[in-house]
Amino acid sequence: MLLKELSALASPLNDQQIGQLQQAVAELSPQQLAWISGYFWGLSQTPSVGQTVPAQQPAVAVASQPAGKLTIIYASQTGNAKGVAQALKAEADAAGISAELFSAGDYKGKNLAKETHVIIVASTHGEGEAPDDAIELHEFLQSKKAPKLPNLQYAVIGLGDSSYEFFCQTAKDFDAYLAKLGARPMLERLDCDVDYDAPAAVWRAEALDKVQETLVTADAQVVTLPVGQAVASVSAYTKQNPYAATLLTSQKITGRNSGKDVRHVEIDLEGSGLTYQPGDALGVWYDNDPVLADAILAKAGLSGEESVDVDGQAVSLRDALINSYEVTAANPQLVTRYADLSGSKKLAKLVEDKDKLREYAANTQVVDVLAEKKTVLTAEQLLGLLRRLTPRLYSIASSQEEVGEEVHLTVGLVEYAHAEETRQGGASSFLSRRLEEGESVKVFVESNNHFKLPADDNTPVIMIGPGTGIAPFRAFVQERDNRGAEGKNWLFFGDRTFTEDFLYQVEWQKYLKDGVVNRIDVAFSRDQAEKMYVQHRLLEHAAEVWKWLQDGAHVYVCGDANHMAKDVHDALLTIAEQQGNQSREQAEQYLSELRKNKRYQKDVY
Repeated sequence: MLLKELSALASPLNDQQIGQLQQAVAELSPQQLAWISGYFWGLSQTPSVGQTVPAQQPAVAVASQPAGKLTIIYASQTGNAKGVAQALKAEADAAGISAELFSAGDYKGKNLAKETHVIIVASTHGEGEAPDDAIELHEFLQSKKAPKLPNLQYAVIGLGDSSYEFFCQTAKDFDAYLAKLGARPMLERLDCDVDYDAPAAVWRAEALDKVQETLVTADAQVVTLPVGQAVASVSAYTKQNPYAATLLTSQKITGRNSGKDVRHVEIDLEGSGLTYQPGDALGVWYDNDPVLADAILAKAGLSGEESVDVDGQAVSLRDALINSYEVTAANPQLVTRYADLSGSKKLAKLVEDKDKLREYAANTQVVDVLAEKKTVLTAEQLLGLLRRLTPRLYSIASSQEEVGEEVHLTVGLVEYAHAEETRQGGASSFLSRRLEEGESVKVFVESNNHFKLPADDNTPVIMIGPGTGIAPFRAFVQERDNRGAEGKNWLFFGDRTFTEDFLYQVEWQKYLKDGVVNRIDVAFSRDQAEKMYVQHRLLEHAAEVWKWLQDGAHVYVCGDANHMAKDVHDALLTIAEQQGNQSREQAEQYLSELRKNKRYQKDVY
């Protein structure tokens, strides 16, 4: 009715546009309409990409706004928590709630004493550690300097992966610290697993309802600050709306006799407008192997023709397994649920031991869990075991200064034998084996502000990246070469053998010859009787590493989180102890300060 009334008035929209708008909003709820109104208003205030907004006096508008305000703080390592926080901010704006958004790294902990309503969105990094941008706030809340917070109402949402021991630990920490300081929770903390979009959206709505219940509405001034610079480019392509790119090449770069299949992958981004910086990741949506889907159906006693509902659409069960559900990696929840459904004594025993359960789930695929005790399932029971499909993030292995409208990846095929059958990773086998050159792959760029080159091109950098961890450092060096950066570059690389597994060997040798890279130290574990790894090379060159650190070098580590990153961290601690004459505690504090100052950055998985 409202749109019909509007159409009778003088309108910048023609009849066709009004009709399209009526059709688009016909089935939306009041809350959704409110959100869209805020979204469209924001678009109307945003200049076109690249347009410069002239400097002007602050514009002041008087509007009915909550007298109190909501502060949203995100602790994000790869960008997921930031995305949830930004969505919460947009929804708060649409609902008329005055809200401010902060990265944890930009928020002063003492200001919590002045707040009335705070929502924290927190990811967990590594072994239960706070993300780099949240370290200082995390430590502050545990310290004697933290203020009492009797007037603060708060809510916490955590993002994590339940396959890991310290699931959503950072969110749990923030919840506990705030409660201990006297703050009152508005609603119960939500710990989200990898498939977080739907539960996070529901939680955000509940959280904003709680905020609205307690904020008092009054007239408040809304100030638009002057802007005098070009508006940053924002891509239309996201995790929810990926770009259909084209695979240009997938070339094996390990030797014929290597025990690994590592691919150099090139993807065409021409015309997409997608941009990225060295250190960012590429999100890749993939289809599961139809052969694997059929094997799972056979284990569950299902045909695959059963009709199931996926996001409101009726599809066949087989299509759902191929396109919408995670059917490769198992997880502790799946094992626990299947133990109950199947009555498997082996699985029931595993469930009783959390450590063994995590180890089993991490090393067993879904089809092999189902094989533990063949059980006829309904389609709903099978899907109830599975997580929704999520994209894989790959460290980008190129600089756009070098490759233009392309993006390069270094993809290691996950492959192993199980009971005389071959098991492969979902995304890695898609990119390496099943996707043909010229075919489409859905991608988006995931910014990573915690793994970035120094702003000063004269700063030396130490890069530690064994195996496919070499990927972002290829991007780093391409970028520094194209920028003519004067800062020194030192690469530590490791793998199994020199002849079969030296990834991008020719490129690195050329960079070394041309002086773009000043030093390369390699560790090939199987080329001698005693295993040699990158941490051993670090310790061999301890004095020189320490000198680089004293000269302001930034240290970057990329690759395996479970073993390599820990061993490298221990090596750096030892170097600080021995070369810096520090105690273990002092060395730990030294590395912590490096992390806070963004001089020690990790991209580990």
